Amino acid sequence: MPATEEVRCTADECFLDMFEVHYTYDLPDDHGVEDLQCPVCGGSALEAIEL
Repeated sequence: MPATEEVRCTADECFLDMFEVHYTYDLPDDHGVEDLQCPVCGGSALEAIEL
């Protein structure tokens, strides 16, 4: 099963509190949260949510 990750946007002006990323099997080893953008505000102030 491919990995999933919960991510939050920390930008003050963004209303999105959390989104889930569903990865594929061919994900590069060096991929991280810093490679993503917020789907609402387009910013990069993201952090992974540790469960």
